Amino acid sequence: MQTPTQRSGTINPPVFYISAAIIITLVIFASAAPDVAQTAFGAVQGWIMENVSWFYVLTVALILMGIAFMAMSRYGDIKLGPDHSTPDYKNSSWFAMLFSTGMGIGLMFFGVAEPVMHFLTPPVGEPGTVEAAKEAMKLTFFHWGLHAWAIYAIVALVLAFFCYRHGLPLTLRSALYPLIGERIYGPIGHAIDIFAIIGTVFGIATSLGFGVLQINSGFNYLFDLPVNETIQVILIVVATALATLSVASGLDRGIKILSEITLVLAVILMLLVLAFGPTAFLFKSFVQNTGSYLSEIVSKTFNLYAYEPTDWIGGWTLFYWGWWISWSPFVGMFIARISRGRTIRQFITGVLLVPTGFTLAWMTVFGNTAIDMILNRDMVELAETVSADSSLALFNFLEHFPLSSVLSLVAVAMVFLFFVTSADSGSLVIDMLASGGQINTPVWQRIFWTSSTGIVAIALLLSGGLTALQTVTIASALPFSAVLLASMWGLLRALHIDSTKRMLLQQSTASRSSNVSWQRRLRNMVSFPRRAHVNRFLDEVVKPAAEEIAIELRKQGLEVEVREGKENRVQFEVQHNAEVNFLYEVRPRAYLRPDFSCQDDDEACELERKYFRAEVHLLEGGQDYDIMGWTKDEVIEDILSQYDQHMHFLHVVRE
Repeated sequence: MQTPTQRSGTINPPVFYISAAIIITLVIFASAAPDVAQTAFGAVQGWIMENVSWFYVLTVALILMGIAFMAMSRYGDIKLGPDHSTPDYKNSSWFAMLFSTGMGIGLMFFGVAEPVMHFLTPPVGEPGTVEAAKEAMKLTFFHWGLHAWAIYAIVALVLAFFCYRHGLPLTLRSALYPLIGERIYGPIGHAIDIFAIIGTVFGIATSLGFGVLQINSGFNYLFDLPVNETIQVILIVVATALATLSVASGLDRGIKILSEITLVLAVILMLLVLAFGPTAFLFKSFVQNTGSYLSEIVSKTFNLYAYEPTDWIGGWTLFYWGWWISWSPFVGMFIARISRGRTIRQFITGVLLVPTGFTLAWMTVFGNTAIDMILNRDMVELAETVSADSSLALFNFLEHFPLSSVLSLVAVAMVFLFFVTSADSGSLVIDMLASGGQINTPVWQRIFWTSSTGIVAIALLLSGGLTALQTVTIASALPFSAVLLASMWGLLRALHIDSTKRMLLQQSTASRSSNVSWQRRLRNMVSFPRRAHVNRFLDEVVKPAAEEIAIELRKQGLEVEVREGKENRVQFEVQHNAEVNFLYEVRPRAYLRPDFSCQDDDEACELERKYFRAEVHLLEGGQDYDIMGWTKDEVIEDILSQYDQHMHFLHVVRE
């Protein structure tokens, strides 16, 4: 797959300017006539919920099944990057960023409120009973479990695969490459990226707007801080300023560190509630809740309450599905950005199971404890608080624990940090979209987008237009659902092609060095050449071998290039026009010398602990074999063998 020549500059003008114009227009409309906007957008959302709710449910079900299939199939061994790539982040940092960006803030507000609301007003059955308590936890697990993370995972997987393995830009348009090819660089691709920017800006802005209302309520409940627009604007400004500092300092220093701090605080808060609450009951509840959730996952996935119509599904399940889908361009792109170097199986396991497991544990600790307080300890004021103002649920809940003031302060700090991590990671994603997938952009661009989301949030908060923009954001999930299904189909096709080539390469591995004498192979195994030796081998053997093949192929009318890459690499490339090119590259690669290779008195060997191999790389990445010491004829034979496998691969793909 080929990409066009890189643009000069760091912004993609059609995407940058058109998305900015649309955002300004919608903000003015929602601010100038919030009631009219809410009525119009609400009517659209109501029509969607009434007439195409089945499509939302079917889309999410297909996505979950598709993700599970990719993890368990042979596609799971394919790396999100070249075959020799390694993960950019250690698991703990990766999980922290996944959690903080994807779910963190929602858990703070709904960990207590949602289970209690389902307990008090279940979709069917008698409220306030033991059965209602069981059903409340099953529904909460259902809304916050595998389905939500599967939606994020499919977007991230599509983008990471095509960006890191096939060199396409890290923008949403790349998801459509298998379906429309090079046209992703035209108006269709621009439209997809504009759609993603608008959804991300409004998603973050509305979250900031509604979030500060809840934070302000919490400060009022804890410290009698007034609830007014001045305080709320100050909170948005502070959160935006911190997010700006974070995003300006880069992914590795700002966002990663904040995410790790927030995850540590979340674990501490959950463990304290677990220790101070009904500990044994919570452990038993977690096991039973998980079993009940998994045993009913199929029936709940496809339950539209068609035979017992209720508005409940539109206000809960379909609302959640729409919200997860509308947020998936932002969260999915961010997850893709931090997931290079993992296999598809490692990626899906990490994105789907680890955050889901933590989320379900969190919901059990907070939700089951709250229900136990109401059901068995007669704390009716908690139920009344949740019914009256769910934003105060967590703070009222923590009042019933020892060190309640400390716990509440930790909770407020976490809420604030979650908002900051959402804002800075969202701004990073918007910047990549507006820059055509470029990762290293000027600081001013990242600051511009972070500031813009804060300004939009303030404008909507002061004008009363938050609800209208939240409604249009969720309604946008309908067209994007179709894009997701098309992208998943395209990804499966691309994975089939990639897997076919991997299989053909593996079949030829056994005979890779069959023309090399066993004596020379043995000498190569126990020799540890220096870089100068490998460089001389590349210049005197590999490059002449590649040039001889190039001469013959040019006689056949093919376009062939032999060149030197960075670090003295030798690259041999055959152009195949619309089909996949063939690339054979030999790289000098450093390794640590084993102890047994140095004699006791060899000080030079002790000082120079590195040795080098001449490793073969293809388009798919490193092939993990060394040709150092081979003759020119043996190198020619290896290039021809790899090219023969490539031509067979093209033949298989055409069938």
